[in-house]
Amino acid sequence: MTEVVLGRTGIRANKNGFGALPIQRVSFDEARVILRKAYDCGINFFDTARAYSDSEEKLGFALSDVRDQIYIATKTAAQTGDDLRKDLETSLGHLKTDRVDILQFHNPSFCPRPGDGTGLYEAAAEAKTQGKIGFIGITNHRIHVAEEAVGSGLYDTVQFPFSYLAGDRERSLIKGCQEKNVGFIAMKALSGGLISNGAAAWAFMAQYENVLPIWGVQSTVELDEFLACQADPPSLTEQLCAVIEKDRTELTGEFCRGCGYCLPCPAGIDIPNSARMSLMLRRARPQDYLTEDWKEKMGRIPDCIHCGHCRDHCPYGLDTPRLLADNWADYQKFMK
Repeated sequence: MTEVVLGRTGIRANKNGFGALPIQRVSFDEARVILRKAYDCGINFFDTARAYSDSEEKLGFALSDVRDQIYIATKTAAQTGDDLRKDLETSLGHLKTDRVDILQFHNPSFCPRPGDGTGLYEAAAEAKTQGKIGFIGITNHRIHVAEEAVGSGLYDTVQFPFSYLAGDRERSLIKGCQEKNVGFIAMKALSGGLISNGAAAWAFMAQYENVLPIWGVQSTVELDEFLACQADPPSLTEQLCAVIEKDRTELTGEFCRGCGYCLPCPAGIDIPNSARMSLMLRRARPQDYLTEDWKEKMGRIPDCIHCGHCRDHCPYGLDTPRLLADNWADYQKFMK
């Protein structure tokens, strides 16, 4: 079984990490079936967050009896030290544990440091001293924040989007983590669903010995795809390389990664999906996105009040209102 050592943490994780954001969309019983199957098949690293509604509770419900056999990473979006302490106590209660292996700052707009006035890092360090957390990490969608975190020497792990659509700067970030002995956790390994070939994604990740991908899973069918790669690891064949090059060509330039930091939208627009609908129509079966439900969701785009919230909160600097308008115009062509 292929394992990844997360830098100086010494955590040895199955190369298939479990991203627990999607299990908030299924029932507790469904989540338990998925999580137990993952555990029974050797997956031992589970990533969740205080912000993922009931994801932490489902992890506690499904895996508390095997707590000592797994690693749990969660996240806090707290803005102050006191709020971090409250978040951590809530997380521990939901996860039915007395500690989390990694507590991560959840996509802050800056790199928290001791003495920065927020008290965030001090509170995390205090929790580490108390044994409530094992290591301090940070997640981000802004590469300059991730780079600063790696260079600071303050963080044991960094979680950042990484897939075969990544560029030179992202690959340099991974190299920097290796040199500084910082664990690298790869989110968005399927680029928010735009990458549909799991074997190609898995084979690409296998090239990076210090990268732990966390796959977002919400069904046993999705889980089985990655378990199959675990049992019979795919290699970067000429055929899979061709898939990767085709995707890189099609997804070059501006596109929505589906991170969701643009939400909530005051007009009720499903921005993460609506702003990349043109891509989804062409990368999957169009009829899947031409249902009455999707027509209603896309039909909210003309209700945009141009408040600027989505554009101001996009970590990739996208002109989201323009993307929405372009995708709506394209969607209407498919409706005819």
